Amino acid sequence: MSIRRWLATAGAVALASAGAFAAYRHQDRWVPHLFPGTSAPGDAVPEPDGHDHGGADRVKLSPQAQKNLGLLVDTIEPREYWRTIAIPGSVVDRPGESDRSVPSRVAGIVAEILAKPGDTVKAGDALFVLHLASEYLQGTQTDLVKSARELEIATARRDRVAEAVKKGTQSGTALIDEESQVKRFTTQVQAYRRQLALFGFTAEQVDRAEKGEIVTQVTVSAPGSPGQVFEVQDLKASLGESVPAGQSLSTLANHQKLYVEGRAFKTEAEALARAIRDRLPIRAEFADETPGAWKPQEPLAIRHLSNQVDPVTRTFAFYLPLENEPKMIERDGARHFLWRYRPGQRVRLRVPVEKLSTPSQDGATAILPFVLPADGVVREGAETYVFVQSGDIFLRKPVHVLHEERDEVVVANDGSVSEADFVVLNRAAALNRALKASAAEGGGHGHDHGHEH
Repeated sequence: MSIRRWLATAGAVALASAGAFAAYRHQDRWVPHLFPGTSAPGDAVPEPDGHDHGGADRVKLSPQAQKNLGLLVDTIEPREYWRTIAIPGSVVDRPGESDRSVPSRVAGIVAEILAKPGDTVKAGDALFVLHLASEYLQGTQTDLVKSARELEIATARRDRVAEAVKKGTQSGTALIDEESQVKRFTTQVQAYRRQLALFGFTAEQVDRAEKGEIVTQVTVSAPGSPGQVFEVQDLKASLGESVPAGQSLSTLANHQKLYVEGRAFKTEAEALARAIRDRLPIRAEFADETPGAWKPQEPLAIRHLSNQVDPVTRTFAFYLPLENEPKMIERDGARHFLWRYRPGQRVRLRVPVEKLSTPSQDGATAILPFVLPADGVVREGAETYVFVQSGDIFLRKPVHVLHEERDEVVVANDGSVSEADFVVLNRAAALNRALKASAAEGGGHGHDHGHEH
């Protein structure tokens, strides 16, 4: 081989080697154009310089950046989820249970008011003192005294006759007559005592009246069973006012048991009827509640539907029993209740209408979805993404959204994410911005070396 020919061959080999090196060195620029949809080899492999050469759907964050974002990362589990409709409502008193009127049993004048609005009282506690203004009660007390005296006389006479009968000086017929008189006066005394008790006299006052001490005032006490607690809601009588028998003096409230009253349209009646029939739990969202101040409210159940439609709003009512929760406040020796729920408080009711799931490959079973916080999902055009953590790398994965609420998103369990993934549950939008910023800083390469090329 001549020297000239050998030099030409060597030069061609050198040029080919240089071209191959240059093509390899800049493959990330020409491979995507020559083979669309194919990533350049080694894109996801960190180089020895310690920098991440990830693709467009991954971003590397330092531990400090992760702390700055306050990321919440955890595994997720599929669970049952119902699509719901929102129906407005409010907290109302439970008729016949929440409020109790305190009437005056006798005609009188209000001498003392012992419990004011806002005070907490128990059944049997004194509420009012009334000066009697009833001639009937005065006459009843007089008749009681008279009958009591006649009973004493009849009892003494019966005892003398019984002694005489025992000695044989008098017949037994006389003793029977005296026994009848004692029974008659005993019945009268008992009847007068019951009348006074019905008008609000205490047992001690009735005893005093029977002994001849005329009672001029009575105490009006809180009704209810022993241990029952009420709050004085309002006063309907003022100090010094003359009140007839039967007039309401005040209203006591016990807000332990309430109702949530929902207002639904006729088109929503079928969903409500199905909720009653299938005993579906209804989630209640109460307005003006401080998060974390109370434990989460358990789901409610519908008690009954109203059969009347409001002619103005064209809605009908339905009712859900609600157990209230109090906090006790003590001040100056008095106790006050701070109730969690109050009549008039607005409520949003979530009524289940459809159970969400995805069919399995064979179509025989339904696969339960994943439920994520709304802050853990980000939208970009027609796509919806979540982020999965792998060390310092956060991978963006597209998901299929089945349903979306204000505070949660239901994602199909179709393999996009799994129970083994560590899913970011918040700040998805911030992670998406960080991913875009990282791609832009890489000059279109999708990575950043941090040093000059």
